[in-house]
Amino acid sequence: MTGARAGEGMPLPQGLYRPAVRHGTLIFTAGMTPRLDGVLKYVGPVTADANPLDWRDAVVLACRNALSAAQGQLAAGERLSGVLSLTVYIAAEAGFAAHSQLADFASEFLQSELGAAGIGSRAAVGVATLPGNAPVEIQLIASI
Repeated sequence: MTGARAGEGMPLPQGLYRPAVRHGTLIFTAGMTPRLDGVLKYVGPVTADANPLDWRDAVVLACRNALSAAQGQLAAGERLSGVLSLTVYIAAEAGFAAHSQLADFASEFLQSELGAAGIGSRAAVGVATLPGNAPVEIQLIASI
């Protein structure tokens, strides 16, 4: 990794991949789950009757990991100029319908960290399972 922030809070890969890859002025992150020091802190699935607020911390941690991975690709003096795309995968039981509310927690976090540049296009996708039984996985595409 290059950059002033490389290694600082960097998410640990759980397989044979890099947390983020830079191509020119674009950074693509791997899908990030709510892990801290490699340990999954929240497990899913999100139940059909779940209160979205109960999953806020999990979403924010996964998003923090994605942002950290992206920032780890920055060289000294560089900054992210914007989030181009945010994809939020949610392991949810059939009947759960608040995907957008969970994704809003990620958008709010990115906006708090990057201002208006933290808001880009977004997809919130419900899936049957995620790696390690994580409740959420987040992927970012950002520009420098």
